[in-house]
Amino acid sequence: MTGTRDMTGTDDSTGTRDKAGTIDVLVVDDDFMVARVHRAFVERVEPFRVVGVAHTGGQAIEAVDELRPDLVLLDLYLPDLFGLDVIPRLRTAGHDCDVMVISAAQEADTVRGAVRQGVVDYLLKPFDFEDLRPRLERYAAQRGRLLTAVVRGQADIDRVLAGAGVPAPAPALPKGMSVETAELVQRALREADGTLSATECAALTGVSRVSARRYLEYFHGTGSAEVSLRYGVAGRPERRYAWRA
Repeated sequence: MTGTRDMTGTDDSTGTRDKAGTIDVLVVDDDFMVARVHRAFVERVEPFRVVGVAHTGGQAIEAVDELRPDLVLLDLYLPDLFGLDVIPRLRTAGHDCDVMVISAAQEADTVRGAVRQGVVDYLLKPFDFEDLRPRLERYAAQRGRLLTAVVRGQADIDRVLAGAGVPAPAPALPKGMSVETAELVQRALREADGTLSATECAALTGVSRVSARRYLEYFHGTGSAEVSLRYGVAGRPERRYAWRA
């Protein structure tokens, strides 16, 4: 079994393990404790294994040179380099590893810059294991399709590209709306068994009914949620919301 290399100088390697079938990951984060948590999250998902941890941009570049990971989980706020500046240096050095950004940076320009750099995903901090796990699983599935693709014509190319695209960043929220509340409402919609009314969403998220209705209508306006009407005995019909699969 192989341990992981911490580029600060601590090497906890205890042997070697066959790489076949695994996806090797380098975790890059300036905070030692956060990096440890992210490493633990990754190692709970098959077929991923963490082969190293770096805490600066310079260490990240050195680690990719030495460890040749398949995927880099890249924080952006590093002490020596902005994370997005690490990516072109890796490409110039000839490395084709994929990069998944994990950062608190949510400025639209930063997200657009990450997409232009070709990142495979962008996950906002803070997050829990259940936020990261499906993204890793999706990446593994996309990687598998790319590695096994046989291209005989345009239809084959279209199938590969359809499964390898980077999710588009969410549009900027209207003034007065917060990312945190939007995430709460979105999660309530995603996890709902059927549809939700504004009143039910408010109870699940702890926000007011007026706020819940505003966010639900926002998601409906962006096409992320659909609305149906439930007619009662009297009065106006109740608007019910469901997340689009």
